Amino acid sequence: ETKLLASEIYELLQAAGVADGSEAAESAPVGGRRKAQFFLGSSNKRAKTVILQIDGLDDPGRRSLCEETLLKIRGVISFTFQMAVKRCIVRIRSDLKAEALASAIAATEVMTAQQVMKAENGDEVLICFPDDSSVEVEQNADLPEYLPEEESPSQDPDKAVSRVGSGQEGTSWLGAAANFLSRSFYW
Repeated sequence: ETKLLASEIYELLQAAGVADGSEAAESAPVGGRRKAQFFLGSSNKRAKTVILQIDGLDDPGRRSLCEETLLKIRGVISFTFQMAVKRCIVRIRSDLKAEALASAIAATEVMTAQQVMKAENGDEVLICFPDDSSVEVEQNADLPEYLPEEESPSQDPDKAVSRVGSGQEGTSWLGAAANFLSRSFYW
């Protein structure tokens, strides 16, 4: 079995070396095996990632304004901020243009956005968008209200709920260990 696995790995490496890339390894699975995906949904062909350099992204207030602006754009899947370098990494649908994101951020009138791209030599290049961009931005009209970010909605934090009469008095050491672990860790 080990020899068979080693020969499969060797053939995959040979095929990757000949094709100078990973296309041969993905398109021709050896022995009926498929390449495992590391992240679920990582091969979503309908989504793309855009990196924006946002001038004016200086404090948490502006960050929340940028969050609200991005949330209103239809087609934005997710976004994360890198506040130290004033960047926002946005995952969007493939039919949404980066110009739409930049014009929506520019509409805040306190921030401007440029797209960060990699040049052929590996250096980062900033792509500026025109100020009078008339890109149509489709807005999410009916957004649900988000829950408030409070610690606990409970009115009496000193009271807890537990099962009554679960027979925990006469359990074995394995049951006691399982109860301890389930109460100690957040699942």
